[in-house]
Amino acid sequence: MYTVVGDPATRAMRVMWMLEELGEPYDLVPAAPHSPEVTALTPSGKVPVLKVGDRVLTESVAICQFLADRHGKLTFPAGTVERARQDGFTQFSVDVLEGALWTAAKNSFIHPKDLRVPAVKPVCAAEFESGLAYLAKILGDGPFVMGETFTVPDLLLGHCSRWARAAKFALPSEGKLADYFARVTSRPALLAAQKRGADAAS
Repeated sequence: MYTVVGDPATRAMRVMWMLEELGEPYDLVPAAPHSPEVTALTPSGKVPVLKVGDRVLTESVAICQFLADRHGKLTFPAGTVERARQDGFTQFSVDVLEGALWTAAKNSFIHPKDLRVPAVKPVCAAEFESGLAYLAKILGDGPFVMGETFTVPDLLLGHCSRWARAAKFALPSEGKLADYFARVTSRPALLAAQKRGADAAS
């Protein structure tokens, strides 16, 4: 049994989504970043945290890849060319798309007011748009970034698209990329994770 600690409105949703995709049972402890429940597990206060027995894992991307590797699903084997390509998409999602979203968020409501630089937000939006243009070029003809197989980066990119909507970043309304995001974010596992999060909040 796994335990996910974190507010489902944060990156904790990625871990919940991954566990739903894998069909693995888990407990959910909704907790805000830097809350006592979280700082008792990690000094950073960051969420999500995944408890695996008496061990504690942090960082959503690392957790998702660990779960995929552990259960042998949603990933290509380590040491293969396919895995290297998969990891390239993962790195792109974190460095480019999430990087722009996270920098904008930090300068909107996360940093103390005296440290925020609102002028950087249009730059973030432009970087995000440029990243989408690149993704559209490298997205192949298959339903997912690695072709027929849904893998970790698809989950991360889908999460970034939901984050972008909430942050009012521009997303394509039609075309290959719009179809891709619609396909990924309509997966039953994500809908199940969202319901689990909503139920926990009610």
